[in-house]
Amino acid sequence: MQPRDFLTSLFANAVRAADPLNGIKAHLPAKPKGKTVVIGAGKGAAQMAQALETVWDGALEGVVVTRYGYGCETRQIEIIEASHPVPDAAGLVASARLLHAVRDLTEDDLVIALICGGGSALLPAPPPGLTLDDEVALNEMLLASGAPISRMNVVRKHLSTIKGGRLAAATKARVVSLVVSDIPGDNPAYVASGPTVADGSTRHDALEIVRQYKMRLPQAALDHLHSPAADAPRPDDPLFAHHEHHVIASAGVSLEAAAAVALSMGVTPAILSDSMEGEARDVALVHAAIAREVRLKDRPFAKPVVILSGGETTVTLRAKGGRGGRNGEFALALALAVEGHDILALAADTDGIDGSENNAGAFVDGKTVERLRAVGLDPRRLLDGNDSYSGFAAIGDLFETGPTGTNVNDFRAMLIK
Repeated sequence: MQPRDFLTSLFANAVRAADPLNGIKAHLPAKPKGKTVVIGAGKGAAQMAQALETVWDGALEGVVVTRYGYGCETRQIEIIEASHPVPDAAGLVASARLLHAVRDLTEDDLVIALICGGGSALLPAPPPGLTLDDEVALNEMLLASGAPISRMNVVRKHLSTIKGGRLAAATKARVVSLVVSDIPGDNPAYVASGPTVADGSTRHDALEIVRQYKMRLPQAALDHLHSPAADAPRPDDPLFAHHEHHVIASAGVSLEAAAAVALSMGVTPAILSDSMEGEARDVALVHAAIAREVRLKDRPFAKPVVILSGGETTVTLRAKGGRGGRNGEFALALALAVEGHDILALAADTDGIDGSENNAGAFVDGKTVERLRAVGLDPRRLLDGNDSYSGFAAIGDLFETGPTGTNVNDFRAMLIK
């Protein structure tokens, strides 16, 4: 098998292991006396709804929201599509629809919440005094800040009328949340900013994050964070006493699946971590240092080896107009750091979309930099301009899968033969 095909097969098996159907089967709640209503949000929410319909024996109704182009056929659950990563009016309508779906239910009813990565942007619901434009500005600022996703979501959930457990708090029905985690550490309260799972963070924590990352929030947003109205429900609130939440898929499971495939092909796998965070280009330098050490000195792992990692890196925007996501940024920084070495790598997002472009990520090897220069591109300038997509597109090294139907964050594999 060719090296790129090998890395592609590892990615495919990692994604397959995150198929929500298996996790949904294992955590199906008991049927209620009343009706069952499904709500959900995220880039894989439509596929989760489809999977639930195949295993639920009984009537279902409800609505989930996913990214444009990520919908699929469902029989009983309505699919709404909206914008990601920047919210739009369709997401505003979707948020209202989800709240309406649960508001008049009783204790005899059941809500099944299907939650996965991407739900934060897909569920805009600004509090009184803020507009959709304010939420868009907030989202763009968060994405450009370099803050880890868990910290971004602390800010989001205190500037919302649906996140931070508020969606679950809006109903008297029992809520069972089935969560596909794209968050390092797999805290379900951080996935999609926790619309149905409360956590202990406060508006004061949100203000500290704003200060730490020097975010220039709209004045209305700052005013709200200084007000008790921004306080989210606490996990010990009696409202949540009979609720449940289950993480049904995660990066750790996916990396283990990829490792098993590598081993079956005669290549030793080494998993660094399933919860790496930090600036994408900095994380790339650490990965490159390990790969070079293996290549030159057979330590800390002996060749042949494939080094695997997951988690979610961040990108601090340094220029306007660049194209590409965090995996492209990682890949480009890695390419510069392994130039001339016989190392091949794949960095990709398990949902099939890296940032806002149509690729999941990119392939890299010791000659990537040479190929970029051969077509007249300066890899260092591309990196400084956050423009990895343009570079990898020019040399045919984009990794394109289309929507995968799941999302357990980033997948990175480095092969040292």
